[in-house]
Amino acid sequence: MKIPEPINSLSALIDKAHEDRQEPPRPHLGASLLGHPCDRWLWLSFRWSVIEKFPGRILRLFRRGQNEEAQILSDLRSIGINIVSTGDAQSRVDFGSHVSGSLDGVITHGVPEAPAKKHIAEFKTHSKKSFDDLVKSGVETSKPAHFIQMQVYMLGKKIDRALYVGVCKDDDRIYTERVRLDKAVAEKAVARGVRITMLDRMPEPCAGAAPDWYQCKWCPAHKFCHDTKLTKEVNCRTCAHSTATPESKWTCARYDNIELAVENQRTGCNSHVLHPDLVPWDRVDSDNAHEAVYIIDGKPVKNGAADCNSFTSREMVANPSACANPTQDIIDTRMEMDARIVG
Repeated sequence: MKIPEPINSLSALIDKAHEDRQEPPRPHLGASLLGHPCDRWLWLSFRWSVIEKFPGRILRLFRRGQNEEAQILSDLRSIGINIVSTGDAQSRVDFGSHVSGSLDGVITHGVPEAPAKKHIAEFKTHSKKSFDDLVKSGVETSKPAHFIQMQVYMLGKKIDRALYVGVCKDDDRIYTERVRLDKAVAEKAVARGVRITMLDRMPEPCAGAAPDWYQCKWCPAHKFCHDTKLTKEVNCRTCAHSTATPESKWTCARYDNIELAVENQRTGCNSHVLHPDLVPWDRVDSDNAHEAVYIIDGKPVKNGAADCNSFTSREMVANPSACANPTQDIIDTRMEMDARIVG
């Protein structure tokens, strides 16, 4: 007789372990994202306003893709292709204004069709459906984000060719395609990235954006854009005091434009004020330059460092109505015990 599956099955525990060590969002806008169709998603992602949380199964799929790189490298080297700047020693491209990325590798020589030419190397794994479409249509049509990624890498490394290697996870088929640099396409993608990172205000979404639009339905920002209009994240990048600079730094106007280290950006401070584009409420003038006043449930609510008249961003994200309509118990507990609203 088969033993019944326990509630805490091995697979669930493994997935939970992966979820518990999920990597935080990257500090830069990566080249791998520049082919995404939506300016708003790129802005929200770069500002850590909507942070995508992946289930354990998907994280294991990502790991499989990363592990596949070593096998692809081994196969390429076995046929005489010399490839460098791989793994932990990956080469980077940096265009300033927080736009950068890391290459899978640089081929110095050995590609059969052009043995003396350098190529950017890009490796991807695919499901059977994705792989079949790639074979049918080619990388530019089937995987435009991968195509843009290679274009940006070629521009950054001043190499005019790339080798794309796709592997089907279902049956281990290999697809290869050489791609030439299209400088105009690459420069346009980089310029778009710089424009988005330098925007203080949230851009419009992609054309056709709607709750049931296919590009919106599976977007991590779907709930934000089409429902709550409220970020769940409280960090320096969701704060109205912070600014991204062309020098790829973040500064804080609340504290004399001090430069913010990445580690500090992730946690924010007690003076955090929610960015006006990341809340669904109207904003009115405040008599305090370090606070914002938002209208919630028809009432003005001060947002800034906590005191008897002001609520922190974490409190307002957790329960806006309680901040707008605090009971006497809430008022007394906040003041007497320095407590905060958490839900």
